[in-house]
Amino acid sequence: MLVTGPRGTKDILPEASGNWQYIEQVIRDICRLYLYKEIRTPVFEHTELFLRGIGETTDIVEKEMYTFTDRGERSLTLRPENTAAVVRSYLENKLYADTLLNKLFYIGPMFRYDRPQAGRYRQFHQFGVEALGSKGPAIDAEIIMLAVQLLRKLGLDDLTLYLNSVGCPQCRPIYREKLQDFLREKTSHLCSDCQSRFERNPMRVLDCKKEKCTEETQGAPHIVDCLCDECSTHFNHLKSLLTLAEVDFKLNPRLVRGLDYYTKTAFEIQYAPLGAQSAVCGGGRYDGLVAECGGQPTPGIGFAIGIERILLALEKQKLLPVFSNTIDVFVAPMGIDMQGIAFKLLCNLRENGITAEMDFMEKGIKWQMKQANKYSAKFVAIIGEEEAAQDKIMLKNMLTGVQELINIDEVQQKIELDVEA
Repeated sequence: MLVTGPRGTKDILPEASGNWQYIEQVIRDICRLYLYKEIRTPVFEHTELFLRGIGETTDIVEKEMYTFTDRGERSLTLRPENTAAVVRSYLENKLYADTLLNKLFYIGPMFRYDRPQAGRYRQFHQFGVEALGSKGPAIDAEIIMLAVQLLRKLGLDDLTLYLNSVGCPQCRPIYREKLQDFLREKTSHLCSDCQSRFERNPMRVLDCKKEKCTEETQGAPHIVDCLCDECSTHFNHLKSLLTLAEVDFKLNPRLVRGLDYYTKTAFEIQYAPLGAQSAVCGGGRYDGLVAECGGQPTPGIGFAIGIERILLALEKQKLLPVFSNTIDVFVAPMGIDMQGIAFKLLCNLRENGITAEMDFMEKGIKWQMKQANKYSAKFVAIIGEEEAAQDKIMLKNMLTGVQELINIDEVQQKIELDVEA
């Protein structure tokens, strides 16, 4: 019986890996412009990190984490997101001692037990940025600008930025009370998850995507109407900075995000051509997370982008680049006895920066010429007994069809001259 991959996972095959490398390169180029440096954390962490960091009442912790006990009876979890892990690393490695503001980015796999669907897998990949140390709205604006610039650089122009403020521990309890008052008589009409959220985390009811819950929460009070002076000032300043940067945005009072650690700024970027599942980026501020993980109170903000979702968007809009399979030269030995000479030539060419391939299947010259065409080789270096006896090779220009007998040590120079011409 054929062994298959686990449900919700997907192999990245050689013909697709170029697309991933392209996106990752654009990411690295943008992060270099903004001076964000890469951090790589383990794919599993102590489960406690996510219980404390993400929040025990979130769907991720309650339903979606891959948690296991190792041989030392420790509870470990494959990371479902990376912000908590970055904060853990920030504290454990004392990154705060080097600079007041740490600007970090990551690219890597995450794991959630979720229902697989288009662009969503149980092992998925995220690019994210985190800025730790600044409490001002200017860093919020920079983070949002980075996300917008990245998506536009990839060619995704039909973007909508949604913005909200989810308050802070000072003003959120006021909103919580008002929201519960609004929902109290509606709880029996809500889904079972939202009924559970009513007491534990009522704001999450606004994030429910089920049609009935969406209908019942129409007319719910807006948190922006309950913001304290600090949160209100922060939000207004952020909006003014985005306006100065000519970044369009829409206010969405229902935008609360799915993680407990968010404070103040919350945002989401949607790409309309993806349809119902149009969100491609989400993030916000988390000023209490560092303290929750055992550090000194430190403000932070970040976002995450699902790379599979980006790939899906680029594929739908035919925005992925076409990669050339062209090589400079195909080395074709005529017989097993010529293989050693051919291999030495192959190695010399590669050492000097010339892309080259040869026949490893011990086939005839007709098959080898077909392989050369498959690789769109510019030249074929044919090595037969007569050529080898003279320390020469027959070099065929595949574009012009011209064949020339040249010394074997002149192959590199001849190829380079013809390529430059």
